[in-house]
Amino acid sequence: MKRRSFLKQGTLAGAGFMILKSGLLARGNSPNEKLNIAVIGCGGRGGSNLNDVQGENIVALCDINSKTLAETAARFPKARTYADWRKCLEQQDIDAVVCSTTDHTHAFVANWAMNRGKHVYCEKPIAISVQEARILRETFAKNKDKIATQMGTQIHASDNYRRMVELIRGGAIGTVNSAHVWCSRVPTGGSYLAEVTPIPAHINWDLWLGPSTHHPYNPEYFNGGCLGWNRFWDFGAGQIGDMGSHMMDMAAYLLDLKSPTTCEAQGTPVSTDTCPEWLTATWEHPANDWRPAIKVQWYDGGKKPGMPSPIFSRDNAFKGIIVYGDKGILYGDYDFRVVMPKGDMTQYKAPKKEDLIPESPGHHNEWINACKTDKKTSCNFEYSGTLVENNMLALAAYRAGKKLEWDSTNMKAANCPEADQHLHRNYRDGWKLNG
Repeated sequence: MKRRSFLKQGTLAGAGFMILKSGLLARGNSPNEKLNIAVIGCGGRGGSNLNDVQGENIVALCDINSKTLAETAARFPKARTYADWRKCLEQQDIDAVVCSTTDHTHAFVANWAMNRGKHVYCEKPIAISVQEARILRETFAKNKDKIATQMGTQIHASDNYRRMVELIRGGAIGTVNSAHVWCSRVPTGGSYLAEVTPIPAHINWDLWLGPSTHHPYNPEYFNGGCLGWNRFWDFGAGQIGDMGSHMMDMAAYLLDLKSPTTCEAQGTPVSTDTCPEWLTATWEHPANDWRPAIKVQWYDGGKKPGMPSPIFSRDNAFKGIIVYGDKGILYGDYDFRVVMPKGDMTQYKAPKKEDLIPESPGHHNEWINACKTDKKTSCNFEYSGTLVENNMLALAAYRAGKKLEWDSTNMKAANCPEADQHLHRNYRDGWKLNG
C-alpha cells in the first residue's frame, strides 16, 4: 500500500479498527448522553480506570474486597454494589462494563459481558491462554456491530506510537526484516504459596479464585499488585502476558502483525507452578501487502537484544523495540523514537500534516465514544485478542519445548499435538467461560 493512501485509510483498519454500534444506549443518540457503567474490580488499576470513566453514570460496583468496595461506593452512592461479578452482570440497566480484576478472570468477565450485549473495557491481558483469547475474538466478531471493546493498553493512544508507525510504513528504514522487543523486569519463580489463616472477613477468597484451581488463601498472591499473582500459571501469564501486552503492542501496531506461522521459545526450566523467570521467543509472521515475511523476537527477565549503537542505550535499555530495515534501524519506547539511517534517507518523504495519523482522544475516551456512536477503538478484541493469542502461543511453545508450526485457522500446532494441552486452561467445576 502506498504511504499516502495507507496513512489516510489503512492505518486504523490495519490496527484492528472496526465500525462499532452501541448496545442499550441507542446508536444515533447524542454523544453527550451518558453510559450506565459497571466497574468490576475497584482497587489498583480498577481505581485508575474508574477515574477515567467517572464522567459517565457509575451504576454498579463490584469487588471481592468489601473494604475497597465500601470506600469506592462512598464516592458513588447511587451505584449498586456486589461481591460476585456474575450477579453484577444481571443488573438490567448496565450499558457497559469496565473489568479490572485479576488476570485469570479477565476473559470470563469480558466474555460474559459481551454475551449480554455489554460494551467492554478490559485490563490487559484480556486472556491468559490461546483458547481464551480466541473465544473472546469469536464472541466479539458475533457482536461487533452492536458493542465496543477495548483492551487496557493505554499507551497505544500516544502520539509517539503514531509517529513510529508513520516512520516504519513510510519507508524511513526501508524494507523491514526483523524486530526485537523486550522488557527487563525479572519476576520470581517458586511454588504456590502456603496457607495463611484465618482469611480476613473483608476478603471473599472463593470469588478471588474464581475459575482457577483451588489454592489456600495467602495474601502474597495479591500484595504488590499484578506481580503478586501473574507469575503463577493458575492466575497469570508472566511477563509476556503482563508487559508483553504493552511492548508487543508496539510490534503489532508498527508491523501490522496478525497470526504467526511458527513460534519457538526458551526459558528457565519448566515449573508446574510458576511462569518462567526469563523467556525468549521468536515468531515468524507472513508477508502482507507492504512488507515481506518477518521474524519478531521477545526477551524478558533480564534478557535483551544487543544494542545496535551506543546512542540507542537509554536508561540501560530496560525495555523497548528495535526494528531493522535494509536502510536503517528504528529504536523506540513509550515516549521516544530514534532512527539511525544507513544512508541519507532520500527514500523517505515525511508525511504532510494532513496525512498524519489522527491523534487519539484518549484510550478510555475512544471506547466511550465508540459505545455511543459509530466511531472506532484502536485495541478492540479482534486486534488485542490476536496480540494476546500471539503472546500466549509463546508460553505454549515454551512448555512444549518445541518449535510450533502454527495452524491459526484450526488453532493447532501441526507438528506438535502435545502442545494442545498448553493452549487452554482447566477450570473449577461450576465455572464456564462462555456463560
